[in-house]
Amino acid sequence: MTEHEKVQRIAKDTMAYIERAIRPGMTLRDVRRLCEEKMLSLGADSFWYWDIGALVFAGEETGLSVSGRDYQTSDRRIGEKDIVTIDLSPQRENVWGDFARTVVLEDGRAADGLSFVEDPEWRDGLLTEQALHQRLLCSADPSMTFGELYEDMNRYIAELGYVNLDFLGNLGHSIASDRKDRIYIEKGNAERLSSVGYFTFEPHIGLPGSPYGYKHENIYFFRNGRLSEL
Repeated sequence: MTEHEKVQRIAKDTMAYIERAIRPGMTLRDVRRLCEEKMLSLGADSFWYWDIGALVFAGEETGLSVSGRDYQTSDRRIGEKDIVTIDLSPQRENVWGDFARTVVLEDGRAADGLSFVEDPEWRDGLLTEQALHQRLLCSADPSMTFGELYEDMNRYIAELGYVNLDFLGNLGHSIASDRKDRIYIEKGNAERLSSVGYFTFEPHIGLPGSPYGYKHENIYFFRNGRLSEL
């Protein structure tokens, strides 16, 4: 297992942990603290995104998109039926992990699969995220530029009836060792996907006019010319 795989595993295991641990009545500060403590216990030594290990939003806050530089974890309490987005950024010896999911609580517990999500709007949002990642796996190739990927995925987001909620409009970035060195999936970027070892795909989407947002983030890389999830 590579160092990047090990750090991403910290993020994935932490997400699995918090999905089991999250309960109504917890504040978003509680969720952030539990996530950060868990990542450190699993081997992270710090958090690369503005020293924030977990960005946590719930309810109508899930439609918000803010820079980590300006992010403040709210004191909002989680309800019996709720929607929560958690974005994890563990780091170990300058190697990054990056992993996000939107979780739906039904009857006080995280829904065990989309078939258990009762709210049709929330279920469709999560299904749309899955469709976007499937599109990425089927369409991305090493010769594609970050700008071309941006255009293709934004067209698909619109075709599915959604809008890109990201405050900068981008859909992901390269995995670097310094925040300033990131290359973004953004309009007009002529760098090819093959120019980086790893990149994230993290569309933050919502329905026009709805307060709710959805996020599903993985790190990807090319193996023998085919895109694979880290």
